Amino acid sequence: MKKIYLPLLAVIAGAVSTLTGCIEETFPTSTVTQDQVTSSPNATASFALGMPAKMNEVFVLGDDGLHYDWGYGSMMHIRDVMTGDMPVIASGYNWYTDWIVNKAQDEGKIFPQVIWNTYTQLVQAANLTIGSVNPESASDLQLYYLGAGYAFRALFYLDMARMFEYLPTDGTEASNSYGNNPTGLTVPIVTESMTESEARENPRAKHEDMMKFIIDDLTAAETYIVKSTRPSKTMPDLAVVYGLKARAYMWDENYQMAAEYARKAINEHGGAPTTKEQWLDTKTGFNTASTPSWMLCEQLVTEDDQVKTGIINWASWMSNEFKLGYSSAEPFVMIDRRLYESISNDDFRKLTFVAPEGSALAGKENFINRQALESVMVQGDAPVILTPYSSLKFKPGEGNMINSNVAATVAWPLMRVEEMYFIEAEAKAHTSVGDGKAAIENFMKTYRYSTYACAASSTDAVVDEIFLQKRMEFFGEGIILFDYKRLNKPVTRYYDGTNWPEDAQFNTTTRPAWMNYVIVQTEGNNNALVRQWNNPDPSQVYPSLGAQK
Repeated sequence: MKKIYLPLLAVIAGAVSTLTGCIEETFPTSTVTQDQVTSSPNATASFALGMPAKMNEVFVLGDDGLHYDWGYGSMMHIRDVMTGDMPVIASGYNWYTDWIVNKAQDEGKIFPQVIWNTYTQLVQAANLTIGSVNPESASDLQLYYLGAGYAFRALFYLDMARMFEYLPTDGTEASNSYGNNPTGLTVPIVTESMTESEARENPRAKHEDMMKFIIDDLTAAETYIVKSTRPSKTMPDLAVVYGLKARAYMWDENYQMAAEYARKAINEHGGAPTTKEQWLDTKTGFNTASTPSWMLCEQLVTEDDQVKTGIINWASWMSNEFKLGYSSAEPFVMIDRRLYESISNDDFRKLTFVAPEGSALAGKENFINRQALESVMVQGDAPVILTPYSSLKFKPGEGNMINSNVAATVAWPLMRVEEMYFIEAEAKAHTSVGDGKAAIENFMKTYRYSTYACAASSTDAVVDEIFLQKRMEFFGEGIILFDYKRLNKPVTRYYDGTNWPEDAQFNTTTRPAWMNYVIVQTEGNNNALVRQWNNPDPSQVYPSLGAQK
């Protein structure tokens, strides 16, 4: 039987058309067969080097009116607004409201659909890369591409596994509407060699089976990725592979291996953590791939569709100082007030948020140009007055606040070496509280502020402190939801002085139910073994305490 590269959603079997368009040959069907891929001399490079562009693709749902449909960066932003760390002022411009207020997250809605389509198309693209290489006859460069394909596939499946695995919550019962218990189930695994009939009867992988699959992919990546040098930080290298293994082992609670691979990643990468000067730079702060601590990143150029849209891109949603972007028009991206207040005034990271008037740091923040920002906008609209706790972390390109072609041409991190220090510290804390405490203290004193001290003495308390510092460190970088879910941490949005929108003021006692993502109905329609094993619908299972006040 001819093998077809079928993504998890059967209806998007031809989803890699934007990649295949890079190949000189024109294939006659919407799906790409294994024979066609391996017969094309340019296929491997096209698929592998096209992965970063695929991650930045806009409108995978085919509707240019959906302004949350702009690729992997949007997936990161979705995860962040679903935590307790990133309140966003509700307004008519906020396309992420339903994720913030936990509405319409069931299998029939478009919000889970954009997540599912984005990831399944990325898996499809990684499968095409892997399937295009015969290791026995490949050149060293082709072997590097093969390793990159395995690394990307592991990255996507690790994300999906952590989002979709059902874990107990205080908002839903484990039993779904069919009476089945999906606890410990992740997502179906689709490989480069799977047939269409196999994909249509493909159950959700158990945690342990998914873990083995991901580690096997990363072990293959270790073997091949060293055969050539990566062209840029938008492609993985050996340090990134080690970093992905560290993430996977943390999710699996294999702390010894997590610490081991985090240290391997640190040593292999060699770049030092971000300095105060780099962090606070008003032109290159968190927008430049050349930052030494960055291990893997996304990068936009002026020719990219995201940049051409003007407002549907990373800078538009993440940089409050980009005057033509979404975030500058309210919805401002903010840090949770209590999280902000837990940051020491000695910690330079606090300067990337607008301080309340009259506080010790007011007027010391790293604005590009506050006076210019808080003046009438170019189009004659209302002034931009950033509220307290608004983020200044992600600068528009070159610090340019008004030219969308320049402002949106930025990079943003997918993995920084700092994450490896945090993984190592937490992994050590789970096995030796003293080692974990020493690790976080050493990192903080060396790289963040010299007066730092960890007062915790028990394992749980040290882990909590590391989690707290990690929330500060990686605000806006799309990884903290995984820690909330893994550590079974509650979300607290309702408290005196909260800066969360009223309809998003939920307090949970465990990981929130909405962190068990629901698989879309179209997948169940095409995959019989998924239909009755979906996660329970978490939509609106928590009352808004602010609305009840």
